[in-house]
Amino acid sequence: MQISPRPLQIFTRVAAVAVFAGASTLGLQAQQAAPAAQSIFYVAPQTTQSLIAANDEPSAIGYSTSAGAEETADAVGYIANPSPQPPPRRYGRRPVYADSSHNADGSSKYTFFGGAGVTIPTGGTHAYYSPNYDFQVGGGRNFNKKIAAVLEFDWHAFGIQTSTLNNLLTIYNGGNVQAGLAQVGGHGHIWSFTVGPQYTYYQGDKIGGYVIGGVGFYHKVTDFTTPATGTYCDPYYGCFQYEANQVIDSYVSNAVGVNGGLGFTYKMSRFSDLKFFGEARYVYTANESRPFFVDATGTTNPTNDANYFNAFPQNSAKTTYIPLTFGVRF
Repeated sequence: MQISPRPLQIFTRVAAVAVFAGASTLGLQAQQAAPAAQSIFYVAPQTTQSLIAANDEPSAIGYSTSAGAEETADAVGYIANPSPQPPPRRYGRRPVYADSSHNADGSSKYTFFGGAGVTIPTGGTHAYYSPNYDFQVGGGRNFNKKIAAVLEFDWHAFGIQTSTLNNLLTIYNGGNVQAGLAQVGGHGHIWSFTVGPQYTYYQGDKIGGYVIGGVGFYHKVTDFTTPATGTYCDPYYGCFQYEANQVIDSYVSNAVGVNGGLGFTYKMSRFSDLKFFGEARYVYTANESRPFFVDATGTTNPTNDANYFNAFPQNSAKTTYIPLTFGVRF
């Protein structure tokens, strides 16, 4: 029997549609039945407290991809509820350095200094003393970068004016003294212990300025000398003569005194504690005057003491001078 071409075409099309529909159904079922592939990245559920980025590795928060539901829940809870963090520390304008040798502002607790220079007598002191050298050493306590208390020892040396020496030569050779001296020399000095404040009013990277003062004890001494010939004997080389100044008269006066002045400092480096300094002070000592013994006739004796003799009352007069000192501080 012969089949017509039209029914054959219809059958072929129906069969193709049935095969395609069946294949689509099987593919859909296979897709639904197959388990979803597990990602190697863990994405935590978003909460109001935390959000873990999808590209964060689970090992970074302490659990693996194979962890069970309980381990996963614990880990998520750890991240979602972190412990409170301390607030950021606030710093002032200056860091704190306080320790056994520094103050809170970074300055050293202790200071030391030493220097030398020239002593210049002023006022009535200049009438009998002439300029000479001076030196000082001291130390103290810094309370901060500006305020300190210092204790110091000073030695101020003086020469004697020529007019004063000539006047003394007349006294020693006149009256009833009759020393018969060919010439008279002499020298004076004042040493002192003082304590006082120091205030640094400016301190830059290298240049600084300060004011300083003090009060203390001043010991004033003046010695007068004349050339003399001495003899020295050595057991190996025998005896020989030499000339040296011999003290023939000496005067001592103690007094309370004060001083005050200005100074400047210079540092080679802004990070160095060593400073070079230069300062000028005015010194006043309140010596008590002693009367002068006039020996021209041998009748003037203010104390009615046969042993009293004072040819240099200036040593007990009030004293003023300016020491210029240069040195180092650290």
